[in-house]
Amino acid sequence: MIDFHCHLDLYPDPQEVLRGIDARGTYVLAVTTTPKAWRGTKKLVGERKRVRVALGLHPEVVGQRHQEVALLCGLMPESRYVGEIGLDGSLQHKSTLDLQQKVFTRILAESARLGGRIMTIHSRGAATAVLDALESEPRAGVPILHWFSGTKSELDRAIALGCWFSVGPAMMRSSKGRELASLMPLDRMLTETDAPFTKSGPAPLMPWQAYDCLSAVAAAREIAEHDLGGIIRRNLRRITQMNSPFELLHHDKPVLTPNY
Repeated sequence: MIDFHCHLDLYPDPQEVLRGIDARGTYVLAVTTTPKAWRGTKKLVGERKRVRVALGLHPEVVGQRHQEVALLCGLMPESRYVGEIGLDGSLQHKSTLDLQQKVFTRILAESARLGGRIMTIHSRGAATAVLDALESEPRAGVPILHWFSGTKSELDRAIALGCWFSVGPAMMRSSKGRELASLMPLDRMLTETDAPFTKSGPAPLMPWQAYDCLSAVAAAREIAEHDLGGIIRRNLRRITQMNSPFELLHHDKPVLTPNY
């Protein structure tokens, strides 16, 4: 099982969740919302081989914490994974969009300067702006658009730019989410929960529930659920050996070969 976008540190009892991850052999990318949370989450995770921690600055908090972008860039040499980063153009956060863009652009430029990172990216209500930024920094790394909710034309553009996508149970509850998932390249798809913000009934989803979306995706793609699970596992192995979407599109030798 693979949960490539999970806010591990925001669960009420992260240690209990980690015990469940260990018991089930789940692979997890624990994203952070601020760079100040990164070291604490790494300490929480310890030496677990199946859990990695991404260095993030969530667009929803940029209005209050944009100054932390300097800290994020300073820590980036220590992390192969960056996220959650990106842009949020929803009504609640649209007023800070210009500031978000400055922060996002700086993060992408630093990632490119360092040779690229694996990035999990928020794009709600701002998919075109996110894609514009990625197109301007093609060497920034491997962009994974988490819970993508843009238009079909934006999806087509993202695919052409070499983006990857992470989908989860919450995304597959809507007809739009299922439609978009049906159009995403299977060889660039991963699973996620975005928990604990997403729920299963009254309780937050757990990382080992990321595969709860497979039946809906498999039905939309008219393939067997077991086969889809195998594709997702192979995708995880592939993405951790890549540095940039340029390499995927042009078959260049990766500069970085991160081990998950």
